[in-house]
Amino acid sequence: MTERMQFRCRRCGACCRWHGYVRLEADETAPIAALLGISEEEFIQHHTRLTADRSALSLLENADGSCVFLEDTPAGSACRIQAAKPRQCRNFPLVWNFPGWEKECAGAAGE
Repeated sequence: MTERMQFRCRRCGACCRWHGYVRLEADETAPIAALLGISEEEFIQHHTRLTADRSALSLLENADGSCVFLEDTPAGSACRIQAAKPRQCRNFPLVWNFPGWEKECAGAAGE
């Protein structure tokens, strides 16, 4: 029997700084565009890119690999699209994670 993973998000932003795709599902572009107050076409053109395997759109990244929607604030890290963030983001780390995430993520202990 496996032990259930303990996790409580502390909004540290470590998962938003990890290099790699944030793949968007087809039903996710319109809500994000609406939240940003732009058209879906404008969102796709200016905030996404096609993945290398040409199978999906991904959010753009900053030069350091962090998500373009991650903001550092005096209160900590914040997601500009929190209310409409992609499933991939919402599913971290219980559905997916990256090797060594427990060392990077402040919520790994679940305390």
